[in-house]
Amino acid sequence: MAIRVNTRWRSKGPKTLGDRASVVGVTIWRVAHEVGRHMEKEEFRISSDAQYTALLTELIAFLLQITDRIVYGQLNEEDRATFMNALGQHLAKTMDSNLVDFLGPGDHVGPFIATLNERACDYAEFEFGDGGPGYGFLRYLGEKAAEVMAVTDNRWVIEHIMEIEAPEAIKTVKRVIGEVLGVPVPGNSSKT
Repeated sequence: MAIRVNTRWRSKGPKTLGDRASVVGVTIWRVAHEVGRHMEKEEFRISSDAQYTALLTELIAFLLQITDRIVYGQLNEEDRATFMNALGQHLAKTMDSNLVDFLGPGDHVGPFIATLNERACDYAEFEFGDGGPGYGFLRYLGEKAAEVMAVTDNRWVIEHIMEIEAPEAIKTVKRVIGEVLGVPVPGNSSKT
């Protein structure tokens, strides 16, 4: 996944956890959007803006949980809570402004946050080690993506997500988290 992400600050001075969360949030949004575009190029049929945004929501929820697992133990609990809250708020604002463009006016934040919260409970059941998410973690994303894509009868969605899209997305997000927070990220190499 060739996404260029600038993690260098233009202005000098200290950066808050909220500032850092916004950079990670932009990255998560861009990665999710790129996965959707890549899947369309690979001839997975996405029939509507609603289906596309549902796929984006699943990808964002997954990457949000990946981020939380990475920062766990790297930041103290208070900083982790501050960072994750700022990240969630940033993603909700980004999703809302984009869904207004895709679907028109309406309450987009409520359902988006509800999905994020539901997925947080679901993903909590799966393992995440130094090597990254376990099989169940990846499989769950694949199943959720397949549910979204079921309307268009796409085959091989689960395998494609698990084997191609998720590993590349995780690699990009890991790199950015390490650079933005200045923390070691297990299984992350400095070269992408």
